[in-house]
Amino acid sequence: MKLFITGISTDVGKTIASAIIVEALQADYWKPIQAGDLNNSDSHKIKSYISNDCHPERSRRTIIHENSYQLNTSASPHFAAKIDGISIDLKKIREPKTKNHLVIEGAGGLLVPLNETDCIIDLIQKDYKVIIVSRHYLGSINHTLLTIEALKNRKISVAGIIFSGNENKSTEAIILNKSGIKCIGRIEHEPYFDQNVIREYANLFLKNLNEL
Repeated sequence: MKLFITGISTDVGKTIASAIIVEALQADYWKPIQAGDLNNSDSHKIKSYISNDCHPERSRRTIIHENSYQLNTSASPHFAAKIDGISIDLKKIREPKTKNHLVIEGAGGLLVPLNETDCIIDLIQKDYKVIIVSRHYLGSINHTLLTIEALKNRKISVAGIIFSGNENKSTEAIILNKSGIKCIGRIEHEPYFDQNVIREYANLFLKNLNEL
């Protein structure tokens, strides 16, 4: 199973959600494009959050695959690449080979530009199952439903949604009712995240993830 994790915007909790899914499925992880924070990248964070790679007796162990592009500036990938004097070429973004489940984390939202023609949504392949991470803020209903609409327009099905942050039952209900999308779970506004907290959520989400 290949799961593509996207968000309704930036800083909505994609990396935490990715860590939980990686831990639950003992999956591999791949972030095709990392822009900025190269010494504390999302790949570094995933490695620090998960614990399944510490158990060699398990049948599967997580491999964190290298980014296809590592850009020095925390900015939209197209602009970060321009600063680095390069252009992102989708043909050079090659999915890592693995027999394990693979969690692929996007950058920002679906229409974040990669170059003059391509956006994050163009990284999604036909065999990927998409999980949307939504965090509640003024305008988040609109951003969530627009994200779903963009995927439907490309005939890309959404496997599920994860809500992140403080609960808002009204917002969650209208998003789920309008979209018909399955809720995989919700990540509370925790005081901190570490391996133990990630493992607890992984256990909570495992049943729904296995049903995707």
